Amino acid sequence: MPRDPVLKYVRRIRRPVFTTREVAALSGKTPSAATQGLNYLTRLGVLVKIRRGLWAEAGNDRLSPLAIVPYIVPGHRAYVSFVSALHFRGVIEQIPHVITVASTAHSKTIRTPLGTYRIHRISPEFFSGFDWYGKGRDVLMASPEKALVDSLYLSAHRKKQYRFFPELRFPASFSFKRAEGWARRIPSPRTRTRVLKELERLKTDRRRFAS
Repeated sequence: MPRDPVLKYVRRIRRPVFTTREVAALSGKTPSAATQGLNYLTRLGVLVKIRRGLWAEAGNDRLSPLAIVPYIVPGHRAYVSFVSALHFRGVIEQIPHVITVASTAHSKTIRTPLGTYRIHRISPEFFSGFDWYGKGRDVLMASPEKALVDSLYLSAHRKKQYRFFPELRFPASFSFKRAEGWARRIPSPRTRTRVLKELERLKTDRRRFAS
């Protein structure tokens, strides 16, 4: 396979996902020249073009659909939450068809070669309750309690698909007290009341099925 000097700079980034701007800065090339080199490597199958200005190294062990979440909405913060986080945190078994992401960006759906991402805007005051996930610490993900509250937060805004969950299995470590603590931080009094009511219903259901 022909070698391209751009690949040397891609490897220096030491991340599976990177931007044209990063490669241009490392190589001293113009963004246009860097893009040409990256497109060449993509045609060779060395790279995957995620979207304009965003690339991934094909075959990188750390490359996964989750790895591109930090870059999916440029200029905005984002973390995996809602049903996706509930799945990865072991609360629901069903694998979501799309990766659900909480962000300060406007709500939208983004399709890429690695997966489809549904971005949901939440209040900046409510943007918390997450930590690093995975061995590579490549993505931020909501705690199980915050992921559940985020889902109920959306359901209170007429997104009913986030109210009903298939086969909820709360692990022993799950704390409804922590979940209620997150719910009480919701800025809107009306939304806060609805979420707390739904949490109480789920807590009652858990006790009933456990007995």
